[in-house]
Amino acid sequence: MKTPSFQEAHISQIPTVQVLQQLGYGYLSPEEVALERRGKARHVLLEGILALQLNRLNRIRYKGIEVSFSDENIAKAIEVLRDVPFDGLVRTSEKVYDLLILGKSLDQTVAGETKGFTLRYIDWEHPRNNTFHVTVEFEVERRGSHETRRPDIVCFVNGIPFVAIECKRPDDKEAIQAAMKQTLRNQQEDEIPRLFLYTQLVMGLNKNDGVYGTTGTPLKFWGRWRERRDIDGELHGIINTPIRLDQHDKFFRGQFAYARAHFEELAAHGRKVTPQDRLLFSLCLPERLIELTRQYIVYDEGGAVKKVARYQQYFTVRETLERVRQRDPKGRRKGGVVWHTQGSGKSLTMVMLGKALALADDIPNPR
Repeated sequence: MKTPSFQEAHISQIPTVQVLQQLGYGYLSPEEVALERRGKARHVLLEGILALQLNRLNRIRYKGIEVSFSDENIAKAIEVLRDVPFDGLVRTSEKVYDLLILGKSLDQTVAGETKGFTLRYIDWEHPRNNTFHVTVEFEVERRGSHETRRPDIVCFVNGIPFVAIECKRPDDKEAIQAAMKQTLRNQQEDEIPRLFLYTQLVMGLNKNDGVYGTTGTPLKFWGRWRERRDIDGELHGIINTPIRLDQHDKFFRGQFAYARAHFEELAAHGRKVTPQDRLLFSLCLPERLIELTRQYIVYDEGGAVKKVARYQQYFTVRETLERVRQRDPKGRRKGGVVWHTQGSGKSLTMVMLGKALALADDIPNPR
């Protein structure tokens, strides 16, 4: 099989989009994205999709009456999320994060009474009730300039950018470092920081490696992820599941048309799982992405630093929650010990555990 002459990072970028499609992300062409943004490259929300989802996810229930939020309130909710005043990257991202987690109270008249009702942007309890999209070469206008930057891949939840990914060739030893530096450059105040007010994960990928962080994560704190179980069997089945024909056709138009035959031949023979596939599955599976965002992101040092769990912290908190849920025949819980090494993030693990306990619906008294 002859490999086409790949342009730049397409050898990583195309399989990334394919895996995301197989995980449940609908592909949006650059043309569709431009329509969603009304042609304004400074806007990063896909407002049409967001409006549809806000209508679908939210109902007001009051005095036995159930009504939708008014069109004016839907528009206001989008405006509030879009126009958060910029006060530095991480501090502003915390304000956005609070809106996403807590929702927005909006006044509406129901049964002759005007009250505040909370509108939510994300269905945190039912991840698949949200809608997930992916696009490539997401063009964003720089602050104070008409120049643009184009992150390789952006993933959206309900039209809100949640993940930004830079893809690189696998034959460059410095590729992952370059992806990280490129992402950090794009977060600078004179670049495209508005995109990163909303992103919860940032990733640097090539076929053989991958790292992740969150908004503002310094180079030295980007991490690699490891699962506690063998996921390759499940993942092999997922990546070799045919993509819906309409999505496949849409993706392989335009700039990717030259590579269609090559990737179709790869799919016909079944391809092996790569480290890139594993990271995408571990972090971007819709259920995992929603869980990580809600329970495993915290703001530290007075809101100056945003942090996302390392895999050790994530699995420690999850297993601790399972232990808390267990009781003996007399209703008593078992104790336990978590063994940490120095500098492994014990305090942050405890903060994340406290947050997860408070959010767990089946643990009525988290204290």
